[in-house]
Amino acid sequence: MLIVDDEPLAADWLARCLSGWPDMELVGTAPDAEAARALIAELRPDLVFLDIQMPGESGMTLARAMSETRGPEIVFVTAFAEHAAEAFEIEAVDYLLKPVQPDRLAEAVRRARRRRESRSRDGEEVRAQAAEAPPADGYDEELWVRRRDGFVRVRVSQILRIEAARDYALIHTAAKTYIQRTTMAELAGRLDPAELMRVHRSAFVRLSTVARVERGGRNLMRLHTEDGAAVEVGVSYARKVAEALGLDRAG
Repeated sequence: MLIVDDEPLAADWLARCLSGWPDMELVGTAPDAEAARALIAELRPDLVFLDIQMPGESGMTLARAMSETRGPEIVFVTAFAEHAAEAFEIEAVDYLLKPVQPDRLAEAVRRARRRRESRSRDGEEVRAQAAEAPPADGYDEELWVRRRDGFVRVRVSQILRIEAARDYALIHTAAKTYIQRTTMAELAGRLDPAELMRVHRSAFVRLSTVARVERGGRNLMRLHTEDGAAVEVGVSYARKVAEALGLDRAG
């Protein structure tokens, strides 16, 4: 893996956090896009943690160039939330906001691994899904998501959670995140709540992936999923979520 960040303290902190992963090796760090280009060409890392706003060329421009050549997986690490939609348009693995939380970093690493493992199968999976018969009337069984080269069909059964990002929805599967211009209200009418339940005005979660529930006062609840995500439950959704999880029977 390679870390690209013009802030030495941020790069060092990230390197220390990632050093706990026994099968990951930090091959280098770069303070800007120009240096990163040279290291990527020389070292060919599988994964790059990339800042966006740096001196000279932006991290987003570098990532776009790498995406055109099927380069390493990209995890953005930035202090600015407004670039998330653009990041997922170029199929970044994840988008982490500084200060990065350890559970979100772990989630990004696991997702990058799954993405790398599935790359060779991705084309076959998309073609197989396209050959399937259209769903019956009722809730959607798949979502068509626009990509730069057309559309890809994402099976609802593959979706782990969905979160809002301004005018877009970030659709998270085990291997990658897709971005779709839509609203949570529209999705609520298309998705079966028995599969993906709305737990917040800006989030849906597949409840079968919930590994732990954190409770607080005044109906505050946070869902921790098997892939390391932490999702806040809105107060108005807490009762239905608790009932769906069977917490009302847990005592």
